[in-house]
Amino acid sequence: MKNQSKSQSSNQRIDVYTSITNQIIASIENGVGEVQLPWHRKGFSIVRPSNVQSKNSYNGVNILSLWIAAYINGFEHGLWGTYKQWQERGAQVRKGEQSSLIVFFKDIDVENESGEENSRYSIARASHVFNVAQVDGFEIDIGEPQIDKIIACENAERFVQATKAKIEIGGMRAFYSPSSDSIKMPDRHRFIGTDTSTPTEGWYSTLCHELTHWSGASHRLGREFGNRFGDNKYAMEELVAELGAAFLCSKLGISIVPRDDHASYINNWLQVLKSDPKAIFTASSKASKAADYLISFLNQSTLSEAA
Repeated sequence: MKNQSKSQSSNQRIDVYTSITNQIIASIENGVGEVQLPWHRKGFSIVRPSNVQSKNSYNGVNILSLWIAAYINGFEHGLWGTYKQWQERGAQVRKGEQSSLIVFFKDIDVENESGEENSRYSIARASHVFNVAQVDGFEIDIGEPQIDKIIACENAERFVQATKAKIEIGGMRAFYSPSSDSIKMPDRHRFIGTDTSTPTEGWYSTLCHELTHWSGASHRLGREFGNRFGDNKYAMEELVAELGAAFLCSKLGISIVPRDDHASYINNWLQVLKSDPKAIFTASSKASKAADYLISFLNQSTLSEAA
């Protein structure tokens, strides 16, 4: 019975990984023609999805899964909950509404036949949630104003300064140099859009990408992918940086702007995701850790100013 139970858990784990990965692959493939990833929302800042019951933000791959669901369905608000959670809040999911898939991990203790200490492993469990736009009887200010662009840039500037990363301005390319532990960024005027008085958020979202690379240095998070990804390690790091930038932009309240080099990476990312259903889980987990690590500098700076 134990072996049968473990086999069933394994099958379910594979199904969850595959289902979410396939959803992300399909969404990326649908946007290849525009060189647009599903978490790029033109003209809008992306909102970190949160749970109606706990008020906590979702993490890791669940952020991507719910961003994609919102993108496909045109949901403007990032509040989600299970059918039961909405009922407990006095709301009702409308008949015919389709749920969105998320995943949570549950630790399981397995008794060793030898009588030694039990081993513990995590299994992935599927859960289904509905957006606030899919329920009746729950009042929320859907039309709350977006964060002003200039204020958002000020917030981003405070964040960048708090990291104390070495940033050199000039040239035509944005990149992180491990040898000098520094970030190279083009002049801000190269990112100017229609409003020439204010740098667009593209400069900051690009810098967030490079800061995610910066966070992975050996004396910081020491981000490594091991032998599992082989020749795809570079593509994985670029995917982590892409997701890290998206997570940071959502925390800072600014829009993430597609980079010019996305087109050259998309096929590599798709190849990695198709060959390993767990790859997007690994990338999003590391990206979440990077974003939390980088934002912690801003939180520490704010506490220092208040002291």
